[in-house]
Amino acid sequence: MKLSDRCAAIRLVLSDVDGVLTDGRLIYDNQGGEAKQFHIRDGQGIRLWQQSGGTFGIVTARSSAMVTRRAEELDITLVKQGVKNKLAEVQEIAIEFGCDLKEICYVGDDVLDWATIQSVGLGVAVADAVEEVRQSAKYVTSQPGGHGAIRELIELLLKNTNRWESTIHKYQA
Repeated sequence: MKLSDRCAAIRLVLSDVDGVLTDGRLIYDNQGGEAKQFHIRDGQGIRLWQQSGGTFGIVTARSSAMVTRRAEELDITLVKQGVKNKLAEVQEIAIEFGCDLKEICYVGDDVLDWATIQSVGLGVAVADAVEEVRQSAKYVTSQPGGHGAIRELIELLLKNTNRWESTIHKYQA
């Protein structure tokens, strides 16, 4: 199946967090606090996807207040944290949203994402994902995790479904 056909089928984009929406590094301070860095263009990409009628969600193995905060900032209501079996969770989400796995795009970077990337309609690996995940993905971003990979994916989806121009036109003078 051609990439453009895969893109056309996508209704729901789901993403891992650490290594995809962030560069994968965890920063702890002496008071037990945690910090994560998110790329601003990934956030704008998520907003563009939402404005085009798409749904964006998070499926992550870790639980973090930073993820909750970032999801709230971006109006992401589909947030699953502390997920040990991502494929089973994505299958449940598909049922909840009344869609087939072929209508889901999942973005990941490591072996916890591997089965899910292999099972959905558009499995995506970020550029710096582990080799096995990159080899199994239908698309590998040119950007590494935490450096605009999600924005790249959203542009790919919107451009391959002829929604890019209509989505960004309101930003033009």
